[in-house]
Amino acid sequence: MAEGLLAGKHGVITGVANERSIAWGCAQRCAAEGATLAFSFLGEAQEKRLRKLTEPMDGALCVPCDVTKDEEIEAFFDLVGKAWGKIDFLIHSVAYANRDDLTGRYVDTPRANFHMTMDISAYSLVALSRAAEPLFPEQGGSIVAMTFYGAEKVVPHYNVMGVAKATLEASARYLAADLGARGIRVNCVSAGPVKTLAAAAIQSFRRMLAITEQNAPLQRNITLDDVAGAALYLLSDLSTAVTGEVLHVDSGYNILGMFELPDLG
Repeated sequence: MAEGLLAGKHGVITGVANERSIAWGCAQRCAAEGATLAFSFLGEAQEKRLRKLTEPMDGALCVPCDVTKDEEIEAFFDLVGKAWGKIDFLIHSVAYANRDDLTGRYVDTPRANFHMTMDISAYSLVALSRAAEPLFPEQGGSIVAMTFYGAEKVVPHYNVMGVAKATLEASARYLAADLGARGIRVNCVSAGPVKTLAAAAIQSFRRMLAITEQNAPLQRNITLDDVAGAALYLLSDLSTAVTGEVLHVDSGYNILGMFELPDLG
């Protein structure tokens, strides 16, 4: 058996779009620590990319799942359950908003787009957790969701996604309360700006990177490895008494109340 913090454990990872996804960075770290993984995908193009990425991983499963459809979520976990019998962790890294809703004003978000973003980006955590719960062993396990500082403070052009991430974080706390008696921990990782396919949809994203690097206490932007390390901590037995938390991985940017002020004489 492979040695590592996740040796012998089985986990589900959602939201791998390509090799630059936060979810993929987490997947690589989990596999290196001994975990066997199952991945969800949506559509033929994503399936092709995912199968190519996971080919070197022993025992990896790739299963279709549209997180807006309860029947597909149930079918996904039914297949995983038949293959493994149980899971030890779940990583939620699914989010989507119409690109136009990330360029203008939040107040102009259409009702239908608001509902779609909330369903995919926030309610999916509830639906996935509900379907996954029966597969966790008696000693419990861990659920980790990916979020961003725009859930707490206004970030220009993050708009409806910020509201969805705020809902995601609140949902994680309520799920932590619901599932705690089963020994299932639910936490969030709040990652700073990092170059991903999803981030490319945010207007002025390059400026976000520059501002973070210039002002964050560590004076650098984060990497996928930084996020993966934090996720590994929350997934492993190192964090068995941690639940309902939001762990910031943003070089300390979230602690700032104001940037360094210019000398006005």
